[in-house]
Order: sequence, then C-alpha cells, then structure tokens
Amino acid sequence: MGARHPQVIIKTPAEIAQSRIAAQLAARVLQMIGPYVQPGVSTEELDDRCREFIVNELQATPANIGYHGYTKTLCTSVNHVVCHGIPAADKVLKKGDIINIDVAVIKDGWFGDTSRMYYVGEPSRLARRLVETTYEAMCAGIRQVRPGATLGDVGHAIQSVAERERFSIVRDYCGHGIGQIYHEDLQVLHYGQRGQGITLEEGMVFTIEPMVNVGRRETRELADGWTVVTRDHSLSAQWEHMVAVTADGFEVLTAWPEGTGSYPAIG
Repeated sequence: MGARHPQVIIKTPAEIAQSRIAAQLAARVLQMIGPYVQPGVSTEELDDRCREFIVNELQATPANIGYHGYTKTLCTSVNHVVCHGIPAADKVLKKGDIINIDVAVIKDGWFGDTSRMYYVGEPSRLARRLVETTYEAMCAGIRQVRPGATLGDVGHAIQSVAERERFSIVRDYCGHGIGQIYHEDLQVLHYGQRGQGITLEEGMVFTIEPMVNVGRRETRELADGWTVVTRDHSLSAQWEHMVAVTADGFEVLTAWPEGTGSYPAIG
C-alpha cells in the first residue's frame, strides 16, 4: 500500500509556476550546449560556455557552484562515469564517446535541474541502445506519475524497461524533491514494486533521473570525492527531468524547448 510522507512539500499553482520558470531555463542551457559537444572539445570548455550563458543570457545563478564545495557549473559524465563527473581542461571528448551533461540553475530562489545524454560523433550500437533504453525507462517512469499512484509504480516502470534489455539500474543514487531547496525530502528510487512507497499527490515536484549501466549496477566514488564510475568499467547513461504532479497526471517542467526530435514524446 502507498503511504503519505509528512515531510513532502506540496506546492501551490503559483509556486509551480516559479519552479517551471527555473526548470525551463535549465532546459535552455542543455539546448544551447548541444552543438558544442564535439570531438576535441574539453568538458571544461563546455562548463565555461554554460556558466556564461546562465549568468549573462538567462540572468540566473549556476546552482552547482559552491554546493558542498563543488566548483563547476556542470556535471559532465563520460562513458563509464555514472554521475558527478567534474569538468576539466584535460578531459577532451573523443569520437564515439557518450556524455551526460547535468545542470541546475537558480532563478528568483527556485531551482531547475535537468540532464541529457549526447553523442560525440557516431556511438557504438551498444552505446546507442543504452542511451535510448535509458530515455525510454525515464519516460516509462514519468508516465506513471498521477495522483494516487506511488513512487513504487514509477520505480517499477523504470526498472522493467532497463532489465528488459539486460541492463542494470544504479541503486546508489535517486531522484529528489525540488523547489526552493535543491534536494527536498523526497527520494525517487528508480526501481521498486507497484503499489509501494509514497502516494503521489497533486502539487508534488521532483526529479526522475535513472542511471542505467550496461554491466553490473555497482558503483564506486573516485578519490576526488565526486566522480562516480561503474565498478566493472561498463558504460552508463542517465537522463533527468523535473516533473510536477497535476490534477490528472503530470507536467514535465524541464521539457526541451525544441521538442524531443528523434526521441519519442513523453506525454
């Protein structure tokens, strides 16, 4: 049976409107940076470009700078890096790489948080299947969102898609509530059982951000205290959207400004 959670912040329509503004700015960052994800470009160059865009064009604040001592605007996770990859001048993209770019912004006190996968040149067939399956898994989870559903419904849908392809779901990291706090007290697991966990209510806002590995699900954190990699060095992919629970379903707050292109629409 689903359960209530007294710590979950339910947002008013006016608050969701503020959240939507921040979310859409974050989505614009990822739209802007796409054409620059090319062989020979360093992840630090991508980070610099996004920081300048957020500050100068969007008139917003990069949320990650200073967060628990983090110094960069983006997390740039390449190939076997699961999450929290640190941009660096010596991390130069190569043909065939896959990269997740994760960005968060603050606008008028509200947080927007989203990530996308990008191909650097032409990926391997396995890499493409991983990226597309992870996107499908995220969408399957989002489509479960509605009042009366549970977080277990969301996690089960995501897990089912990933395991159908014999991929594994990372269990060490999860989605989270978000609003005027970057990580609010709601944990969105990307695996689970139908009917279990917190029952969703209109006005909840949270991220769905599955991390899927080609190999085993186990991860390890590197000595820098941030970068997380697959223990077996297999490829990993992640997508992230911010979602609001509406009266009859969901709204993707970080919807891509240019549409989903070759990827299936979510709604």
